[in-house]
Amino acid sequence: MLLVDNIYKKYKETIAVKDVSFDVSPGEIFGILGPNGAGKTTTIRMILNIIKPTQGKITFNGKPIGEDFLNKTGYLPEERGLYKKSRVISILRYFGELKGMTKKAALNEGAHWLERLEISQYGSRPLEELSKGNQQKVQFISSILHNPRLLVLDEPFSGFDPLNQQFIKAIIAEFIEDGKIVIISTHLMEIAETLCNKILVINKGQEILKGNLREIKKRYSSNYYNIGFEGNAGGVLSEFPMVKVLSIDNTKAKIELAENFKPSDLIRLISGSLNINYFSSADPSLYDIFLETIQKAS
Repeated sequence: MLLVDNIYKKYKETIAVKDVSFDVSPGEIFGILGPNGAGKTTTIRMILNIIKPTQGKITFNGKPIGEDFLNKTGYLPEERGLYKKSRVISILRYFGELKGMTKKAALNEGAHWLERLEISQYGSRPLEELSKGNQQKVQFISSILHNPRLLVLDEPFSGFDPLNQQFIKAIIAEFIEDGKIVIISTHLMEIAETLCNKILVINKGQEILKGNLREIKKRYSSNYYNIGFEGNAGGVLSEFPMVKVLSIDNTKAKIELAENFKPSDLIRLISGSLNINYFSSADPSLYDIFLETIQKAS
């Protein structure tokens, strides 16, 4: 288990992270979410021992993080950076050896992953000759080559088309099946909603929402509804300040009602203007929850 206990990071007069705590168990994908400058990358760098917390502690399987821990981790940073003049297989061998692999093992695993991600034909080519997407694949391989127990991915799908996103998702799923820990920091709410078991939302360095994603969605679901209708719903619904239209098309809409405003009150108000086919509760998307949470915290 990874345990992050009340970590705090201060740079001179700036507080980057304040009292953030969470835990991630083997077989879980944990999402760290927040707007730009929220403290996500600082939190990740403290977990990886790149920078030290000003206060608080981080442990892995009950032990403080140290050199042995680093060889068990894989890290894909948001700012990608590999040696563009070097051959792809040489880059992978280098990163494998940095993580304690033998030269032979690093070369074998490198060849395996290049084939798995369908870029084995580029193994002897300089990295700069590859497309951006294939360079991203090499960067991803460098983070998993040594079979880490903890994999930290900062915006892992940046630069990947939908097909290659599926490749990466499949590999992440295999890591989870093998009982590993995956931490993902991303701006893509649909990705986090699809992959993550638990999430942490931080803003201005402080946690503002945390927990099991399924339970969080249940907690927020009371004010969200689907409406099926005939008529000009957009014009009608926009008349009421207690209704927030989240999405709408010709025959249906997803709305959020203000607190203390009952669905029956809305139906009574709009029934004279619309033929309502159905009205049902709806689960909010993670995007809906994220926006609401950040707006309330601002």
